[in-house]
Amino acid sequence: MSEICLLAQIEGHVQGVGFRYYTQLKAQQLGIRGWVRNLPDGSVESSICGDEDQIQNMQLWFTHGPSGANVTNVEYSSSGLAERQQDFSVRY
Repeated sequence: MSEICLLAQIEGHVQGVGFRYYTQLKAQQLGIRGWVRNLPDGSVESSICGDEDQIQNMQLWFTHGPSGANVTNVEYSSSGLAERQQDFSVRY
């Protein structure tokens, strides 16, 4: 299977609700590599790499996030993914 890598920007009420922590847990559960971080504009950005099923499951999770989050929009791109992660981490 070929690897897919995407950069996601998740908007809505996604900071201060454990979004990064639960994203890391979900990614580790699915076997996805990458990272997640808060952005100054209040959104969350995440780089995700995995096979098609892993990525589809993570994309589905991004549409709602953890309880307490209110996701209003998720946008994906494949730009800016030059580095390869060995695991999934939270960036600060």
